[in-house]
Amino acid sequence: METEGLTKFYGTRRGLEDLTLAIQPGEVFGYLGPNGAGKTTTIRLLLDVIRPTSGRATVLGADTRDTRVRARIGYLPGELALEGREKARDYLEFLAGVRGGVSRGRIDELAERLDADVSVRMSELSKGNKQKVGLIQAFMHEPELLVLDEPTSGLDPLVQQEFLAMVREVRTSGRTVLMSSHVLAEVEHVADRVGIVRSGRLVAVEDVAALRERAVRHVEFHFDAPVPKEAFEGLPGVRDLVVEGTSLRCTIDGRPDALIKAAARFTVVHMVSAEPDLEEIFLTYYSEEEARHGRAGA
Repeated sequence: METEGLTKFYGTRRGLEDLTLAIQPGEVFGYLGPNGAGKTTTIRLLLDVIRPTSGRATVLGADTRDTRVRARIGYLPGELALEGREKARDYLEFLAGVRGGVSRGRIDELAERLDADVSVRMSELSKGNKQKVGLIQAFMHEPELLVLDEPTSGLDPLVQQEFLAMVREVRTSGRTVLMSSHVLAEVEHVADRVGIVRSGRLVAVEDVAALRERAVRHVEFHFDAPVPKEAFEGLPGVRDLVVEGTSLRCTIDGRPDALIKAAARFTVVHMVSAEPDLEEIFLTYYSEEEARHGRAGA
């Protein structure tokens, strides 16, 4: 999947501007950004749901307008409209026939893995079950490319873990996944690289390990006796340090190695490390990008 200068304006409003990106075969690529950043616009352009204002894109080596490539793609839209009186199974079996005869067993296997009730009428599906049905139809024909827009929306944690296992299996088989999300935690466990988009512009492309290096963690230690604050002051990456008796709270930028070694000099009773805050990573990238633009314009 490649884009060069891909741009989409809705009247005077920018949906996406000057996106140049290459996603490699066999790669899981996480496409990160807050709601409204341009993720869905990108996906719709790649799938020829909408046409670009300028620029070009190819998918699986073909022009996005080539209808023959669509059978090789599995797509889960961000807003999944499943309505009507037919049962979810009937809908899935219809799609299976259209896609060349996916077996009933394959549908049953995916429904079991995702704990999906496909006996329910489409109009009566809960949000979570709609998402599961959407995932089944995206995965069931084992496409060369999976394009998933906010795929874990509405899923409970156990089903999310099963979904991530399915994505890993796709990567192991050498197939490719483009997965948009605003949740870092679900992307970092499966993605090889991530792209971060803001206000219609690609801010950065990083491998996941590098992104973790930038991650901001909120850490709390509890010791068996009061600890001196000066033992933790000036440590690399440590800020917002608060020491109160036997407890310590701080924020870590990047690796926590220095803090862990300092804490190990005392007896640690309990430690809590919050998941990295995606919004803070975004803010870091945004401020750096704005600073660069500011210097360029000076």
